Amino acid sequence: MDTIKKVDILRIKGEEFKGEEDVVILEYPFTIFVNDEEIITLLCSPNSLKELMVGFLFSEEFISSLSDIDRIRLDEDKGIGYIYLKNINQFNEKLRGKRTITSGCGKGTLFYNVLDSFKSKRIKEPLSIEVENIKRLISKFNKKSELFLNTGGVHSCALCSANDIILFEEDIGRHNALDKIFGKALLEGIDTKDKIILTSGRISSEILIKSAKRQVPVIVSRSAPTSLSIELAEELGITLIGFARGQKMNIYTNFPSLIF
Repeated sequence: MDTIKKVDILRIKGEEFKGEEDVVILEYPFTIFVNDEEIITLLCSPNSLKELMVGFLFSEEFISSLSDIDRIRLDEDKGIGYIYLKNINQFNEKLRGKRTITSGCGKGTLFYNVLDSFKSKRIKEPLSIEVENIKRLISKFNKKSELFLNTGGVHSCALCSANDIILFEEDIGRHNALDKIFGKALLEGIDTKDKIILTSGRISSEILIKSAKRQVPVIVSRSAPTSLSIELAEELGITLIGFARGQKMNIYTNFPSLIF
């Protein structure tokens, strides 16, 4: 499915007015059904929808592993994804949990109690990484974002080893992009405990918590962290880096894991 749409615009440059054709990012309503129960409609980019659905359900703790899933079906024409879980009673218990409006794009819904997030396990094995490697990864990350370069309308996210990008996704929502990464990692059996998350978006507490649940030891963003994400990162042993641009970056937590 196309992720962009062509539109006619009037472009103004100085004193010049010119009619042109431009491309914009496609915003796609995607409704997730679990065991035929409508759960949520995500406003997203229409790519990697299976990964988005699996990643979202994992992040919201409807599933703990792929073995919880019986089958998955997509109807892209209607914008619907169907996922069937083996343990219906466990699903019903999760569905009755509290819902919290987040600061994410489109005011996404998180189904776990925010207080439970503080019970996430501390990172057991911090990842030592050279600062120069982070600079190289960010440079490669920026060049990889073709959809952003074409439209300026998406967030990017990547899962990396200490030396290279393993998975890369883009979406109109930074939470969606991260869920796509985690969904793909889950589907492909990629361990995230010794990996790095790169993101173009703000690191809010929700982004931090999603990553902490997958035991990711390092999170790097081109943008800023929030105060709560810094507090959580310090508590959970996560190395948090913001404003990673060119030769610059701000290191907010767990400095000892970095090699200068």
